[in-house]
Amino acid sequence: MSVDYKTTVFLPKTDFPMRAGLPTLEPRLIERWRKIGLYAKLREAAKGRELFVLHDGPPYANGHLHIGHALNKTLKDVVTRSQQMLGKDSNYVPGWDCHGLPIEWKVEEEYRASGRNKDEVPINDFRAECRRYAEKWVAIQSEEFRRLGVEGDWDRPYLTMAYEAEAIIAAELLKFAKTGQLYRGSKPVMWSVVEKTALAEAEIEYHDYQSDTIFVRFPLMGGSDALAEASVVIWTTTPWTMPGNRAISFSPRIAYGVYVITGAPEGNWAATGQKLILADALAGEVMKAAKVEAYERLADVPAEALAGKVCAHPLRGQGYEFAVPLLEGDHVTDDAGTGFVHTAPGHGADDFEVWMDHGRDLAARGIDTAIPFTVDDDGFFTKEAPGFEGRRVITDKGEKGDANQAVIDALATAGMMVARGRLKHQYPHSWRSKKPIIFRNTPQWFIHMDRDIAGQGDSLRARSLKAIDETAFYPAGGQNRLRSMIQNKPDWVVSRQRAWGVPIAVFRNKETGELAPGPDFAGNDALAARIRDAFTAEGADAWFADGSKERFLGGLVNDLEPWEQVRDILDVWFDSGSTHAFVLEQRPDLKWPADVYLEGSDQHRGWFHSSLIESCGTRGRAPYDSVITHGFTMAEDGRKMSKSLGNQVFPQDVIEKSGADILRLWVVSTDYAEDQRIGPEILKTNTDAYRKLRNTVRWMLGTLDGHDGADVPLAEMPELERLMLHRLAELDRLVRDSYRVYDFKRIVAALIQFMNVDLSAFYFDVRKDTVYCDAPSSPRRRAALHVVDRLFHCLVTWLAPMLPFTTEEAWLARHPSEDDSVHLQLFPDVPAAWSDPALAAKWEIVRDVRRVVTGALELERAQKTIGSSLQASPIVHVSAEAMAAYEGLDAAEIFITSGATLTTDPAPAEAFRLDDVSGVAVVPALAEGEKCERCWRQLPEVGHVQGHETICERCADAVDTLIGEAA
Repeated sequence: MSVDYKTTVFLPKTDFPMRAGLPTLEPRLIERWRKIGLYAKLREAAKGRELFVLHDGPPYANGHLHIGHALNKTLKDVVTRSQQMLGKDSNYVPGWDCHGLPIEWKVEEEYRASGRNKDEVPINDFRAECRRYAEKWVAIQSEEFRRLGVEGDWDRPYLTMAYEAEAIIAAELLKFAKTGQLYRGSKPVMWSVVEKTALAEAEIEYHDYQSDTIFVRFPLMGGSDALAEASVVIWTTTPWTMPGNRAISFSPRIAYGVYVITGAPEGNWAATGQKLILADALAGEVMKAAKVEAYERLADVPAEALAGKVCAHPLRGQGYEFAVPLLEGDHVTDDAGTGFVHTAPGHGADDFEVWMDHGRDLAARGIDTAIPFTVDDDGFFTKEAPGFEGRRVITDKGEKGDANQAVIDALATAGMMVARGRLKHQYPHSWRSKKPIIFRNTPQWFIHMDRDIAGQGDSLRARSLKAIDETAFYPAGGQNRLRSMIQNKPDWVVSRQRAWGVPIAVFRNKETGELAPGPDFAGNDALAARIRDAFTAEGADAWFADGSKERFLGGLVNDLEPWEQVRDILDVWFDSGSTHAFVLEQRPDLKWPADVYLEGSDQHRGWFHSSLIESCGTRGRAPYDSVITHGFTMAEDGRKMSKSLGNQVFPQDVIEKSGADILRLWVVSTDYAEDQRIGPEILKTNTDAYRKLRNTVRWMLGTLDGHDGADVPLAEMPELERLMLHRLAELDRLVRDSYRVYDFKRIVAALIQFMNVDLSAFYFDVRKDTVYCDAPSSPRRRAALHVVDRLFHCLVTWLAPMLPFTTEEAWLARHPSEDDSVHLQLFPDVPAAWSDPALAAKWEIVRDVRRVVTGALELERAQKTIGSSLQASPIVHVSAEAMAAYEGLDAAEIFITSGATLTTDPAPAEAFRLDDVSGVAVVPALAEGEKCERCWRQLPEVGHVQGHETICERCADAVDTLIGEAA
């Protein structure tokens, strides 16, 4: 009977394509997940399990997603999916930050483009437009996040502008008010003239900026001996702050001297005969900048000689008649400048602190301690800057105004200039308008960092630092970074002079300063309830509606007239810092505190920071148990991405060209804790890695075609199959441990290495002959198919959190179903019995010998001695240990040759060796016999099997079995 032997070979068969076609496949899978209600199925499947909550840090709803969003949301998705598959109830609830400048600024831009004036629009009408703008972008970003493969409660996200959220944000602030932690004060704040509001540190970024620098003389008043007629010299990069000067700071750690100029050009600002008090370490640089030709040091000036002294303001006689005291300050150094710091308490944090620290002493000396308001909201000098009123520091376009030059000219006319220059340095800019900010003293609302909280014996700072110590950080360095920020944080400025946000919903008595709600207000609970009820029903717009003062405060005070309603809105960081209160505490499918917060490292000064302080102030601990941070994404060459450089990578482009799984593979392959890079070549590398991974999965699916999944007892398996199960046991520990500590790159590296090296290049290579050519009833084939099935199940589920689309496609190819999903699976239980370290150690020796044989055969193939390894039957000289390792094994099967001879005899000198494998040498030899038409092995028996003269005995038995089964 004639047999077509090709049809009897069990070649892989699968509909799982080699080319992924992810850009078209992925949207179909997203639609499938929507159709089967995957999110609801996940929640149902997880009922009763331990809750795991990653609380989503809210992005701003004001534009398309960028690569940082893709990185962040993918990492979050991998965390939540992996925790679900580890056996938790891991519910992801996405959220958006909808208030504040990012959205208000966009709406104002639209107003300006259409010639409209925001100030002429009723505030609640303007707020309604901001709400509509945010709603539009929430919808857009929601779809973009879903396209990334992020699974969560997209039908019920949280929004900071939701009415209930606004009610709870306001209620959270009232808790600070009731305990006396909220206060109205006057301090220098970072102020954006362009945006007309105070800014928090988290809203600042630093860019190069060229400043005017000046050295200025402050004549010492009442000096004697060497100090008579001497002047203290200061250096500043902000000449416009000189009208706000009220003191000069010095340090007792610095050595000072009196220097007299003995030679200077005619007409020079620094003139012959002038006596200048300078830090010794800086005197030479100052004289050089002042173009002084010669000078002498007259005497030491000890710190005690400076304490208590006063100077005249350099513009004395022009409205600046006050004394300028010399004050000791810890912030003064002799690294640059003059060793003295011009101190304008209305324009700098250090200046303000020094002024306040010495306030009692200054008042006792009869010095006026009032801090002037020299610059208004629009950047203009006020009447408290005599001689400069109307001059502008920064314009509404963020450009340098005329104030600097006006001040410099006035100082030069007064004869108090010593030198001037320019300095290019890093200067704070608003991260939204990208324009420079100024420091100015304004009335704002603050939360105390160091005041005792309601008599409980601790402060907000102390609570926050304790909470940091109790929090786990990934990477660990994040703990010190957040700690240093909290240690140095001034009182929290929570007010903004804008329109779109949650109001600071308190009333202030203009006559007494009392707050309602406040520690001394009798109607706290009633007022708080009214505010919360109104905001829940109508949103925060209720605060700005006509008659709101009477509505909220009426009947709670005898006279409404002295009470003013605060119209400032809350810093949006207070909004986002309160999300734990209106999300974690309000949803029954979540819990408080969260297991983890995950954001970029910039959020140490942002969301991690504000959430910590808000929660510690109201609940005494952090709202999270652990914090994960990731770095920033740079271009391929390590430079920052920018439109001008043309090196931006947009997630939408990558998804459209290659698919979201390629982008996700890049995310999980990186060391996300550090800054990472992306670009065409890096994405190509990830695509190549993905292609190999996909082909490995495809081979498993093809090989398992028709496999019934029948179990094979471990004891009946060949050693090679037991070795693969041992490797799965090793990987199971690595995968689970790594997912638990959020180390995804370790998993990816291990699984890709395993699939490429252990499987494709070794196990599958060796076992192809068995699964293709053995009879279906062959114990060895049955064992191999069972192991391939276990390999497929483990690998596809382990990879599912990272590559949700590809693994879903593969799972459905193996387990077709109308409503099943790989994402409904748990990571498979790997029996402890699979672990066999002794077997693994033995097979290390086996594989080392194989490596040498493979090297020898490659050389023979290159020399055209053989065309295929199956034409070979090498003689392999091994040690006694290696010979023992091969006992009971088919060496030819492992080498993928038609025969093999192992011997412990000494090897000839010309034998092939590898330097890194001792005791193994290979002498190539050709296999005897003819080539089997079915399995291609070259064996002496081919041609001698009756009825099957062109195949070997093994293949003949397999064919006869198949013919018998067919009959």
